Amino acid sequence: MVLSWTRGRVFRRARKGKELNSGGDLEIEIAIPTHFRCPVTLDMMKDPVTVSTGITYDRDSIEKWIESGNRTCPVTKTELTNFDMIPNHAIRRMIQDWCVEHRSYGIERIPTPRIPVSPYEVTDTCTRILSAAQNGDENKCVELVRKVKAWGKESERNKRCIVANNASLALANAFNSFSSRGLVEIEKNVVALDEILGALTWMRPLSEEGRSVLGSASSIACMVWFMNGKQLSTRQNAALLLKEMRVEALVNSVGVFEALVNMVKEPLGSASTKACLSTIFNLVSSSRGVTCERFVELGLVPLLLEILVDAERGVCEKALGVLDCVCDCKQGVEVAKANALTLPLVIKKLLRVSELSSSFAVSILWKVCDKNEEGVLVEALQMGVFHKLLVLLQVGCGEGTKEKATELLKLLNGCRSKAECVDSSLDFKHLKKPF
Repeated sequence: MVLSWTRGRVFRRARKGKELNSGGDLEIEIAIPTHFRCPVTLDMMKDPVTVSTGITYDRDSIEKWIESGNRTCPVTKTELTNFDMIPNHAIRRMIQDWCVEHRSYGIERIPTPRIPVSPYEVTDTCTRILSAAQNGDENKCVELVRKVKAWGKESERNKRCIVANNASLALANAFNSFSSRGLVEIEKNVVALDEILGALTWMRPLSEEGRSVLGSASSIACMVWFMNGKQLSTRQNAALLLKEMRVEALVNSVGVFEALVNMVKEPLGSASTKACLSTIFNLVSSSRGVTCERFVELGLVPLLLEILVDAERGVCEKALGVLDCVCDCKQGVEVAKANALTLPLVIKKLLRVSELSSSFAVSILWKVCDKNEEGVLVEALQMGVFHKLLVLLQVGCGEGTKEKATELLKLLNGCRSKAECVDSSLDFKHLKKPF
C-alpha cells in the first residue's frame, strides 16, 4: 500500500537545483513500509505499543478497540490475557528515522510520545494531595494538583485514567479540608483552593461520594465566597461546581441565592450563566414556596426578562424554565404580570427557539393570562399569540403543552372582537412581528 504526499511548498526546499516543470502539480508516491502501519487503521503508527499477543498497534487504535468492549487481539483473534500496552521503542525509532530520511518529500518526523499516566501514579499522587491538605501544606498541595492538571492536558486518555481512579473524590476531600478551617484559612490557602476548583471542573460529573463531600456547609460556603470574588475564572469554576451540589445542601446554605443572582446579573460567559440558571431551576422546582419568594425578592424576574432579549438558545431555554417555575408562586406571577416586557418577550420566543422553550413559554402564558383580567388577554392577542398557538398545535407538541395551549385559545377567542377595536399604536413597535 502507498501514501501520496503532495510536495507543494516543501518541493522548493527539497529540489536542490532541480528544475520545476511549469505545468500541473507534482505529486510523489512514497511507499510506507507495512510494519510501520497499524493493523487496525492501516495508518502510520505514532505511538506503537505491543499487547500480550506480541502484535504491535498504534496506542490510540488499540485503546479504542478495547474500550469498545473487544477482548481479543484484532490480528490473531486470540483472547488478550491482560490489557497492558508496552511501548515498542524499536519500531518507533525506526519510524522516526524513516521520516527523517524522507523529510525532503514533506514527511514530518513523528514526535516522541509521552508515556501515559498509570493508575498507580494517579492513586499515589491523590493520596499525597490529601495528606498535604490535611497537614495544611499549601505549597505541596498546589504542586501536586498542578501535576494532575498537567497530566490531564497531555491527552484524553490521561483524563479518563485520572477520573477513573477517583481523583475527584480526593480533590473534593482536600478542598473540604482547607475550607473547613474558617475564612482566615481560606484566604491563606486561596491558591490551593483555586487550583483544586480548576481541576474538579473538568472532572465533572462528580461521583456521589464527591458530591457528598463538597456538599458540606464549609465547602459550599467557600464556593460562594469564590463566586463573590473578583477572579473571573475562579468565579466561573465555583458556579460550575455548585451546579453539582444537592438541592438540600444548597437551600440551607447562607449566601447561595444572592451569589447565584449576582452571577446571572453580571454574566462571565455562557457556561457560567447556564450553570447558575440550572442551579436556580433545581432550587425553585424542587423546593418552592419560600425559595421561590426569596428569588423574587432578589429581583430575579426582571433579570430573566432582560436575559431573554438576546439570549442564545441554551440560555434562553433555561431562563424560560426558571421563569415558568417562578410563576408557580403567587408573588412570582404577580411580579411577572406587572412587568411590561413579560408578554411581548415570552410570545416572541414562542416557536422561535426550540420545542422545550415553546413548552415553557406556553406554560408561562397559561399562568399569566387570567380569565378575570381582560386587558392582559387583549394585549396578548395584539402581539399575535393566537396565531402562534394555532401553529403550535398544528406542528405538534407534548400533551401537557397541548392542553394549556387549547385552554389559552378558548380564553383568547372570547376577546378577539375587543382586540380588533384597540388602537394599534399601543403595540410594541420595538419588537419584531412574531408571525
